[in-house]
Amino acid sequence: MADPVQEPLREVIARHGLDARKALGQHFLLDPGITARIAALAGDLTGRHVIEVGPGPGGLTRSLLATPATSVTAVEIDRRAVAVIEELVAHFPDRLRLVEADATRRDLTELCPAPRQIVANLPYNVGTPLLVGWLRQAASWERLTLMFQMEVGERICAAPDTDHYGRLAVLAQWTCQASLVMRIPPGAFSPPPKVYSAVVSLIPHAAQPEPALFRAMEQVTAAAFGQRRKMLRGSLRAIGGEALLGEAGIAGERRAETLSIAEFDRLARCHAARTA
Repeated sequence: MADPVQEPLREVIARHGLDARKALGQHFLLDPGITARIAALAGDLTGRHVIEVGPGPGGLTRSLLATPATSVTAVEIDRRAVAVIEELVAHFPDRLRLVEADATRRDLTELCPAPRQIVANLPYNVGTPLLVGWLRQAASWERLTLMFQMEVGERICAAPDTDHYGRLAVLAQWTCQASLVMRIPPGAFSPPPKVYSAVVSLIPHAAQPEPALFRAMEQVTAAAFGQRRKMLRGSLRAIGGEALLGEAGIAGERRAETLSIAEFDRLARCHAARTA
């Protein structure tokens, strides 16, 4: 067998019949220079436990193993990719662990101790729901370094009163410091997607909302941005409308995209208090 660290990824893909599948949202990143840069964007990984979701042919996995990370846990649902990562596990039995699972159905905090991070080229079709789930437990993560389609990355990092600002921006920036740290052209992937990709760095704030407050924020943002062309007195009618806005000190004729993160925080806290 070829050296699992040195074998070109295209040869690994061919040997395992690992053609990227649209149903799994797969676009494989094959450039070792780019995967090394992504691993470096996670900061100094000395003493850290890293989780990678959707390792595919293992390009980013190799780069993570080249860092001083104490351990790397690869979570993969595709049986063909599992066989690839098993070869890497045999080469790094003390540092690499493979978990064959659906990351959307698994609590990843159970897989390794703190301090823990996630570094991943996320499958396009599940990136957003995965992120929202991890934001709910942001206190458990030291940092998230995640690749999305460019539009999703822009939505995560958008400022108020801009086209991309919405529910995802509020949830991400309420719980984390969010930065778009790298743009990657389609040609870096196999097969090339139709759009650029973006790596987003999310560093959780020291203070995190309690679960009940996070649920309140999810309800407020879902209502506010679900009908974003409406004034807030209309879009929030089902959860308190004018009364809720009055308690939070926010004018009812404003629209969701004009509110700051701090104003959404006030709304969520008032809504949580009303529903407690």
